[in-house]
Amino acid sequence: MKPQDFDFLSSLLKRRSGLTLNPDKVYLLESRLTPLARRSGMDSLDALIAELRRSGSETLLRDVTEAMTTNESFFFRDRTPFDLFRDQVLPMLYQRRSTTKKIRIWCAACSTGQEPYSLAFELKKQEAKWRDWSIEIVGTDISRPVLQKARDGVYSQFEVQRGLPIQLLMKHFTQEGDIWRLSEDIRKMVTFREFNLLDNFAALGKFDVIYCRNVLIYFDQPTKSNVLDRMRGLLPTDGTLFLGAAETVLGITDRFRPVRGQRGMYLPSDAEPNLMAAVGG
Repeated sequence: MKPQDFDFLSSLLKRRSGLTLNPDKVYLLESRLTPLARRSGMDSLDALIAELRRSGSETLLRDVTEAMTTNESFFFRDRTPFDLFRDQVLPMLYQRRSTTKKIRIWCAACSTGQEPYSLAFELKKQEAKWRDWSIEIVGTDISRPVLQKARDGVYSQFEVQRGLPIQLLMKHFTQEGDIWRLSEDIRKMVTFREFNLLDNFAALGKFDVIYCRNVLIYFDQPTKSNVLDRMRGLLPTDGTLFLGAAETVLGITDRFRPVRGQRGMYLPSDAEPNLMAAVGG
């Protein structure tokens, strides 16, 4: 790939999705976009790049962006954030939201839905406790195809074997040939919508808990800082943020603080000291 073509594509992807690519990722562009070129009726990646330069087709721009999106996800990924949700966050919210009995949870960059559905499973286990509460789980992603898969709740044998306890598989899924279909009562607990983390957050509303795991690693430092600062604006002072195991707020933003002893869990920097002590290890 010519250096000027790499610069063109990397700039395009940064502008549209926040994805930052270094020159050593040329192979990634070639391996993901060459098949797209063929599916689009072009004989080479060079032809696809030329068409992007010429027409700026929104459909083609979207296809390129989606092709470069990493959609790795599985049920109860890294386990700890879900244990903390069950053991720390939910009891805290049950106490602190007892007047309104409303909770909103956002799973940003949710891919094919395993993360928000994992949270739904935890809530379903305590169904009686939350019966008269309004609990909304919102899953968002930039990619339409993965959102449709998430809404359908249809997973392969390989996908349900990654992190999903056998008891939950048997209880909440129906096998249909080579695939497993998630039950409607779990699917209706999650709302999926298309959303780009570079866009204005205002339309999303406020949340009590935000999961933004394993996406910031693809952004540069200013973009990470911008996204985290704007997420802080969606949370109350007793809200909770979860990041991926390889991610941190340290050196990026001063609007969140890590919770001591609780990997991947963060509270707003202005959270009450007694709250920080209550959830800290």
